[in-house]
Amino acid sequence: MKRIALLLVLCSISLSMHAQKLSSNKKAVIAAVESHKDNLIRISDSIWALAETAFNESKSAEVLAEYAEKNGLMVTRGVANIPTAFTATYGSGKPVISILGEFDALPGLSQNTVPVKDPRVDGAPGHGCGHNMFGAASLGAAIAIKEQIEAGKIKGTVKFLGTPAEEKYFAKVWMVQAGLWDDVDVNVSWHPGANIEADVQSGLSLIDFIVEFYGQAAHASADPWNGRSASDALELYTTGINYYREHIRPSSRIHYHIQDGGQVVNVVPDYSKIWVRVRDPKRKVMLPTYEQVKKMAEGAAIMANVDYKISLVSGIYETLVNRSGGEIMQNNLELLGPISYTEEELAFGKAIQKATGKPEVGMDSKIEPLRETEDLPGGGSTDVGDVSWNVPNINLSVTVAPKDTPWHSWAVVACGGMSIGHKGMVYAAKAMSMTMLDLFENPKLVEKVKEEYKTRKGDEKYEAMIDGPPPIGDN
Repeated sequence: MKRIALLLVLCSISLSMHAQKLSSNKKAVIAAVESHKDNLIRISDSIWALAETAFNESKSAEVLAEYAEKNGLMVTRGVANIPTAFTATYGSGKPVISILGEFDALPGLSQNTVPVKDPRVDGAPGHGCGHNMFGAASLGAAIAIKEQIEAGKIKGTVKFLGTPAEEKYFAKVWMVQAGLWDDVDVNVSWHPGANIEADVQSGLSLIDFIVEFYGQAAHASADPWNGRSASDALELYTTGINYYREHIRPSSRIHYHIQDGGQVVNVVPDYSKIWVRVRDPKRKVMLPTYEQVKKMAEGAAIMANVDYKISLVSGIYETLVNRSGGEIMQNNLELLGPISYTEEELAFGKAIQKATGKPEVGMDSKIEPLRETEDLPGGGSTDVGDVSWNVPNINLSVTVAPKDTPWHSWAVVACGGMSIGHKGMVYAAKAMSMTMLDLFENPKLVEKVKEEYKTRKGDEKYEAMIDGPPPIGDN
């Protein structure tokens, strides 16, 4: 009994300390997110059901923009010459704190909210990266801050940026070029994940390009000697890429997708097309690999006696980490504590793990400690990287799916349309609004984050890896 009494006392002290650390303003932004929770869930679920892909997100963008306007933010649509990109701002003067909101889906991942593979519409898109929750949570955080500015509790400007086409064309690169972060002091972002942590890891830089081969058509049996096969060039090119993989750095990646290899078997094809992507954690390593892969396209064209053309699609930087910002976010995660789940949600998570061949351990919502920043991280890429080379960026990961869930899969779609995803989304909105509040209240924190940004960036000059306007309509 004494042991139990002691535990109760310690628990009471812990709760008391937790309550004391939450300022009245932080309680206010948490309450604001709670007051908008039902609408944020409605927005997230609407975008989840729409499942619109890169540059096609007209309805998804409008769901977010309309709610921003309804709550008093000034919305500007079609920024950076992108119909589905927009900004929503409130306030005046410094600091200017921005927050990112993505909302594009992935092709072919349609799924019902059940823990087995079950498409809503065969072959249709789905939110396999959780971007339906991404935009909704970030807008919820922006509105919570807006209400504090409106009440006179803090001063400055909050700026929500609706950022489309992250999965394919990386629209933030064109948005950066349009100067949409030029007046921003600090940017805040998050990404749905399978754990909760202040994210102080980088990502992979990449470059996307299309190679097209042009030959001469002929009858594949009657007179193939009159043909020059674009398909031969494509096969020689992919063979060269696959041999080259042995000789690139272990941290680098090369992917390709054959988009056109000929139409029928009895024609020597005069056209072929392949989409190629090169990645590395360091842009300075990625670029020489890219140059070599481009040379190989010329070699393949020479061997097949055809012409070729290379077209740049887009390219993005690795993320510039900001540990000072990560420390601010970490403190707020510890104030919020872990997410709790019902028995039904835990069972759903384990069923997802069973269906995807993972250990049935359920959800992971404990607050991870602030990890050391790895020099060569694995994982994916994001155009948040380009934002981070132009303004300090604070990033967050929040649990919206069970531990070890395969990302970009039906399993994430299933969780993102039900209560597991909803809880993660609302949690992210609270954590980001609290972190933004810290920046508005404490100019010294803003300066500390900006100083680290300047130090990490050093003398490197940002150069966008794009050529021409955003490829609207090229999907």
